[in-house]
Amino acid sequence: MSFSPKNAPVLEPRDRSSPALIRERKPLFDGPNWDFPTLQRVHAAIEEIALGELGLDVYPNQIEVITSEQMLDAYASVGLPLMYRHWSFGKRFAHHEALYRKGLQGLAYEIVINSSPCISYIMEENSMTMQTLVIAHAAFGHNHFFKNNYLFRQWTDAEGILDYLAFARDYTAKCEERYGLDAVERVIDAAHALRDHGVNRYAHRGKPNLGEERRREEERRAHDEANYNDLWRTVPSAGARGDSADEAARSTAERRAKLGLPEENILYFIEKRAPKLEGWQRELVRIVRNVSQYFYPQKQTQLMNEGCATFCHYEIMNRLHETGLITEGSMLEFLHSHSSVVFQPAFDDPRYSGINPYALGFAMMEDIKRICVDPTEEDRAWFPEIAGNGDPYGTLRHAWANFRDESFVLQYLSPRLIRQFRLFQVTDDSEEPTMRVDAIHDEVGYRKVRSALSRQYDLARREPDIQVIDVDLAGDRCLVLAHTVYNGVLLEEKTCQSVLSYVAALWGYNVRLLERDSVTDETLKTHEMSAPE
Repeated sequence: MSFSPKNAPVLEPRDRSSPALIRERKPLFDGPNWDFPTLQRVHAAIEEIALGELGLDVYPNQIEVITSEQMLDAYASVGLPLMYRHWSFGKRFAHHEALYRKGLQGLAYEIVINSSPCISYIMEENSMTMQTLVIAHAAFGHNHFFKNNYLFRQWTDAEGILDYLAFARDYTAKCEERYGLDAVERVIDAAHALRDHGVNRYAHRGKPNLGEERRREEERRAHDEANYNDLWRTVPSAGARGDSADEAARSTAERRAKLGLPEENILYFIEKRAPKLEGWQRELVRIVRNVSQYFYPQKQTQLMNEGCATFCHYEIMNRLHETGLITEGSMLEFLHSHSSVVFQPAFDDPRYSGINPYALGFAMMEDIKRICVDPTEEDRAWFPEIAGNGDPYGTLRHAWANFRDESFVLQYLSPRLIRQFRLFQVTDDSEEPTMRVDAIHDEVGYRKVRSALSRQYDLARREPDIQVIDVDLAGDRCLVLAHTVYNGVLLEEKTCQSVLSYVAALWGYNVRLLERDSVTDETLKTHEMSAPE
């Protein structure tokens, strides 16, 4: 079930100078039940506040009302409305469904898709108050962040993702019919094992145009068919023709330069260079790689993204209450839910599992608003460029557009919030008998805490840095990878061997992984994996 917000009735412009008159507005709804006309009225009221007062800039909205089972299905397909088939999605569905049916896990109120139009899934079991909350949170908060943050603008194609997912689903289904389910699953299994290493982190090859992928695939297939000649397999190789070793040899530097090495995107290199992959297998690897790239900005902006959406729904819901568009009962229901979302357990609480991104993100957005409107002398010393500027929403829109989690914390985490969250820095060295407190609540300590916390949001420190550094395509074709080791943390042996087996399956030849110290460049450990039979 869905509705198109563009057909929703537009509310009459209100007199901002007369709050008393605004309060005379009739509430948009009364009670927990909802229907589509009510959803349309609520969307129109939220849009008026979001665009007119907060200054948000959003994609067109498409709101879908789904059942709990459909929400579980969305969980299984990582929140995407269309997805190629794979056994791992069914496994994930069965896992979440079992926990949900036993009451051990709840479901999200909504799921939002970074696409144009921006698709927001809302649960039909939600009360009307919760529908209002999630529309404000997802359809406007997340939507604005998706459209305006520089990572999403640079690395994703919101206009083309839906068409590309439809192409990926159809192409995978055709491959299953032609080559067999097992053959397709083997390729996707291996690509999934490497999807965290199938993204462009540093080198930029241009913004992806996913809408063109179907046409490109058809052109590649037509070119291969037009140029295929079975006689080429009878041509003798360079070795068979008797070429000398000196003529065949090339320097490592020249070979690496020609291949564009080192290469951070392992799936990209395999897709382009793997000697034994067939065309359809390369296309499947490309599909997994493109979907992984779509999610890459989200992994770097969880704190900011959720903080932005939570701040937006909080401002919008309060404004709806101030203008009499929601009742006291609805406001109390909202506050109960909101308080649960931004709750941060203490470190000694059994429920503690780290810093809640909703809690810290929302607190930082609220703190920036306070600094802009009512700064203290401490704020003026730490944030002279924004303290007292009187433009909190403009300041927040600038931050949402130009930062990611790591840089946002490093730039905007204030001493006040450090005290509020009781943050300090501790060094726990396993070789030492005691822990050492490195930073407390003083001038130097605040900066150390802020710097240490920002590093925890640096994706480069949370995921291993593994790159392709060498391969001799004219020789033994052994693929050489290098893992840059920070602080002496090596890869876990069992997991490393398992992933290398997938690399070897895609590459078709032996694979070697070197673990090198980030400071000395010394090789600390070597992993080998033979090509599969």
